[in-house]
Amino acid sequence: MTKKLSDYKPEEWEAVCNRCGKCCLIKLQDDDTEEIYYTDVVCRYFDEQSCTCTRYDERCKLVPECLKLTPENLDKIDWMPQTCAYRALLNGQPKPPRNPITGRCVSELDVSEEELEDHIVDWEDL
Repeated sequence: MTKKLSDYKPEEWEAVCNRCGKCCLIKLQDDDTEEIYYTDVVCRYFDEQSCTCTRYDERCKLVPECLKLTPENLDKIDWMPQTCAYRALLNGQPKPPRNPITGRCVSELDVSEEELEDHIVDWEDL
């Protein structure tokens, strides 16, 4: 029997994440097509060594566009990477192997907004 998303306790929900950091990459959306493009630019609060947020408990307040994944909104978020453990859970698939962005990203503090388009990536694991 498969566990329903609504049955996950908060600590179980957090344990689903495999800490790849891909959701912390800055994404751009085409205004005309609404297509999402990933960049190799990561949020200023991302710790590349641990692949975690340094301000996790207050992230949504500090970064209003940061989205908190929940069992209630998981099926409405279509930009999640193909290798996301939450996406796998939603699709009834096994948890994917951890494939962190360590060494492949640059902090948003080092990139101007005008330069973001120059940082669009097409990684196979997105």
